[in-house]
Amino acid sequence: MSERLEDIAAAMVTPGKGILAADESSGTIKKRFDGINVASTEENRRDYREMLFRTREAMSDHISGVILFDETLRQKAADGTPLVDVIRSTGAVAGIKVDGGAKPLPGFAGETVTEGLDGLRERLVEYHGLGARFAKWRGVIAISGSLPTCSAIQANAHALARYAALCQENGIVPIVEPEITMDGVPGDHSIDRCLEVSEQVLRTVFAELYDARVSLEGMILKPNMVIDGKNARTASVDEVADKTVRCLKATVPASVPGIAFLSGGQSDEEATAHLSAMNASHDLPWQLTFSYGRALQAACLKAWSGKTENVAAGQRAFAHRARMNGLAAMGNWNQTQEQAA
Repeated sequence: MSERLEDIAAAMVTPGKGILAADESSGTIKKRFDGINVASTEENRRDYREMLFRTREAMSDHISGVILFDETLRQKAADGTPLVDVIRSTGAVAGIKVDGGAKPLPGFAGETVTEGLDGLRERLVEYHGLGARFAKWRGVIAISGSLPTCSAIQANAHALARYAALCQENGIVPIVEPEITMDGVPGDHSIDRCLEVSEQVLRTVFAELYDARVSLEGMILKPNMVIDGKNARTASVDEVADKTVRCLKATVPASVPGIAFLSGGQSDEEATAHLSAMNASHDLPWQLTFSYGRALQAACLKAWSGKTENVAAGQRAFAHRARMNGLAAMGNWNQTQEQAA
């Protein structure tokens, strides 16, 4: 594969394919494993992720890239093959989560800023040597009637831009992820409030990227969809699709090759339906695809349940969700296909 940032970014948003977010931190994967009564040991984490990466139908046909956690990037499969090589063998690109997590923003109650810039240049050099060709950094923006503040938006946008510039300096495509989180309190904001905040955040992020001299052709945007709060769900699929596209057209330059949505706060099928509606009904200057974690893995994790004899069932569940989202990335998903499977 070409090592040009523009070519890597374009490959990551290949039509009909999307990105598997398998970068759960140790704490997050433990919670997922606790839900199926499986101990979160290094071996179990490896076995679970190897099961995903060896699902040939999903990986070859519908997955363009995989975001990894530091541990996974360094791990080998049960047969001794580096997991990065397992991913590459399917035609997908390996990537790495590099942020240090969202920490409280001093003086701003309820708001956070993502840390991890110290030493990032040196880590990126190492990660490139280990086979990573893209990276991910998540800024977390709280939303309510009074949040976010301009200071919180600015702090996170500036960190995202510095991270993106460091990535490109080291031959790595940055996924820029400013997430307006749906998990906050009280979670009763309207879809129009989400639209207002999303536009403000994205305008600030792109201003910072421009000032940091980040090449927009060599990056991927990973935003939230414009959706109402988790305790106020009334918006239809078409309304979510229309307002999300409206927001993006108002804020995202056409030179960005692709937008890979996160699924935060949505069920598996909701995330798929919203993505398909956007692609089916709008003329867009960028590829719109998915960068899902839980929405690709939840059914697979439950089917597997940590048992060797369930690997095939887990792979079938993963392949199904990957196929459904691959169809959505082309605007071709419908409920009939979901039920048929």
